[in-house]
Amino acid sequence: CGAENTGDLQSKSNDRTVKVGVIQYAPHGSLDNCYTGFIQGLAQGGFTEGVNLELVFQNANGETSTSDLIAKNLVAQKVDLIAAIATPAAMSAFSAVQSAGKPPVVFTAVSDPVSTGLVQSLESTGANITGSCDVLPLEAQVKMIRAFLPQAKKIGVLYTTSEPNSVSHLAKLKTIAADYGFEVVDQGVTNASEVGSGANALIAKGVDCINNFTDNNVVNHLTVVLQAAEKANIPVFGSEEEQVKLGCLAAEGIDYIALGRETGLMAAKILKGEATADSLPVATATDSKPFYNQAVLERLGLTLPQDYAQATNLSAG
Repeated sequence: CGAENTGDLQSKSNDRTVKVGVIQYAPHGSLDNCYTGFIQGLAQGGFTEGVNLELVFQNANGETSTSDLIAKNLVAQKVDLIAAIATPAAMSAFSAVQSAGKPPVVFTAVSDPVSTGLVQSLESTGANITGSCDVLPLEAQVKMIRAFLPQAKKIGVLYTTSEPNSVSHLAKLKTIAADYGFEVVDQGVTNASEVGSGANALIAKGVDCINNFTDNNVVNHLTVVLQAAEKANIPVFGSEEEQVKLGCLAAEGIDYIALGRETGLMAAKILKGEATADSLPVATATDSKPFYNQAVLERLGLTLPQDYAQATNLSAG
């Protein structure tokens, strides 16, 4: 089955046109950066829109039912490959292609593809799917929080109970935070309408700060969290640079454009028939950089820790 599919893709490549469907789960900065990088990777691999590439891009706007429908429609359109940005989009795509086993699926911004059942292992996916995962640098993040808030005791975490990445991140954060003298106070939400009340619930529990993951629902409504935190005069720590630009105090973040670019290069190999999805191991991004927002730092009356003197300031202007 894999050889037959590779041949089909090679034929399409020789015809100088391939059709790639893209599902982006939500419209927020880190996922936008993944898409930007994905297009760059495809171009680097020899596929340019309007030349030998037709792109069908759709955003699910944070709705799983919409993501599922988009995936089914892309399969019906007989696209040559589906790119899925974020875990819920990857799960939608994987489910849609299960019966036929094609087209191949390439995902990005998926933190734990094994526990979600997308792949058997990072080394051997076991199906016509592969991609790249973003492992959040949680220990570096906790070290950062301790440096910025040396007297803090409670880290608040708002997360969506249906997002597997967030559940996994929360469990890991609790273990790491304990080693740095923190208690993690979590508040689960189920949909967008609960984000504001969830943030207020954390504040009522006396947290010293709020720490974000790459939770699609929460990040998609980050301004609501920031507004609640500002009223309480506590900082919000992000998980990537776009959140810091929006008003989080600081973050240890990976390069999501680079992550998307790596995924685009993988997709290009599959489209050219140089590899099958099940033959490509999942790529993992682990390197991170510190970012902070000077305007937020000053508003909160905090001082930039010496260890972060070389961090990138992302405050507007």
